[in-house]
Amino acid sequence: MVTRVSVQQRVRASAHEGFLTLGRSRWAKIAATTSLVMLLVYVLDDPKPRPNGGTWYGYTLGTMGAVLILWLTVLGVRKRAMTRGRWSLKTWTSAHVWLGLSLVVIATLHTGFQFGWNVHTLAYVLMMLVIVSGLFGVFAYSMLPRILSDNRNETTEPQMLEQLRSVDRQLHEAAQPLGQAHADFVRASLEQDPFGGGLWARLSGNYPRCATRTGKIAIRGELASKPRTGGDPLEKIASLLERKEAVLARVRRHLRIKALLEVWLYIHVPVTFALIAALSAHIFSVFFYW
Repeated sequence: MVTRVSVQQRVRASAHEGFLTLGRSRWAKIAATTSLVMLLVYVLDDPKPRPNGGTWYGYTLGTMGAVLILWLTVLGVRKRAMTRGRWSLKTWTSAHVWLGLSLVVIATLHTGFQFGWNVHTLAYVLMMLVIVSGLFGVFAYSMLPRILSDNRNETTEPQMLEQLRSVDRQLHEAAQPLGQAHADFVRASLEQDPFGGGLWARLSGNYPRCATRTGKIAIRGELASKPRTGGDPLEKIASLLERKEAVLARVRRHLRIKALLEVWLYIHVPVTFALIAALSAHIFSVFFYW
């Protein structure tokens, strides 16, 4: 019984443990130790005339870097299998992140700090782009899901969209007694695609031509210049436009966070394939001219 309980506790603790600190930051320690050892050997080694990728140590670092890059690309395939244990997806992801960061040290030492306009430097630059985009992905998956959950405020995406449709129906009904000029504000709000504006608008959350906001400002400005009367239909329209603007803001934040969770992959994955191509050319050229 004691053993069963302790196993269940470990499983439960592992489920709540982040992939960055998994196993008491096991992979962070492995990556840091590897990097420090590689750096120490680089400092103690004294190749002539200067450090470069063609020395025994340069070839060792190059081989390590190439094997690591190829292994790291396997995560895309590994993500399709949700398993537990020593090599669970969370463990694999933790190793992917920390060993990927160790490539900065390994690959930089491999170059001997010699760069130029050639395929070797191209492979290095592409590797750095992959790592930087991967770091953004780490931030996205570490921080954004919680922000996404807080923004929803215990509602689902379909429920938020239904709230938006409900306000639109109320706006349509409330606009019936309005004159043409005021009805046009409501019509513009109802007819405009609330999420139009392209990828930049979704990522930035900036919708400068929002018809709902424009209508609200115009009607609120007009109401401010005349005394309040309880039966003025414009009061209800202004209130509904404000409510719609608030719902729109929440939905747009929701879509923006989702876009940030996904858009980095449109850089990370293609540049990874470009890196593999450049790495292949780098290796071929090295051994062809050896």
